[in-house]
Amino acid sequence: EPPHQDVGVADAASTRKYAVSQAISVGKAAKRPRIRHDRPPMLAIGVMIWLGSELMFFSGLFAAFFTIRSQHAVWPPAGTHLDTIRALLFTLVLVSSSFTMQKAVFDEERYNRRSARIWVAWTIVLGLGFLGNQVSEWLFITTRASTNAYGSLFFIMTGLHGLHVFIGLVAMAFLLGRMKGPGGDPGELSVFQGVSYYWHFVDIVWIGLFSCLFLLK
Repeated sequence: EPPHQDVGVADAASTRKYAVSQAISVGKAAKRPRIRHDRPPMLAIGVMIWLGSELMFFSGLFAAFFTIRSQHAVWPPAGTHLDTIRALLFTLVLVSSSFTMQKAVFDEERYNRRSARIWVAWTIVLGLGFLGNQVSEWLFITTRASTNAYGSLFFIMTGLHGLHVFIGLVAMAFLLGRMKGPGGDPGELSVFQGVSYYWHFVDIVWIGLFSCLFLLK
């Protein structure tokens, strides 16, 4: 009988040692340092160069807007009905999506891929909400593209921006598909950062568009 007791004590001790070792390994994994690049990845550099060309493109639209606006004493033209409060609310929705996307990047840098996926999904939801509101505006706004110069500018500028929002949502959907596995590949963080740069750019451009189209009168 005593030998059997010794075996039981030994098994219990080995079990405790295994539990302690597992807890230590989990603690070390939780405290892994944040991923930092010694230099910007080539993908991120390429995205920033491309966004520079996009910035020049939208700058041309803003220049056309202010040139046409300077030739009108009343702006927007009489009869233009805009729901500025609603546009402001969905502007806040889009701006908040920048914060959710950046939170996803932070989690990805800290190996918390599950949380990163959740925040990317929330970013997609917010982006879809904003895009849905824009489609609603295009359908029900009383001013049409052929009504006057303001109508033409409104549909061109918001339409092109809406296209960029849609492209960003598609990119995030592919990003979620890439993150399905338990472990990420070496280039995943670079893709993550590139998509985030693009999304922040889209949000900043909209702030300028909203100010021009809805606030400048």
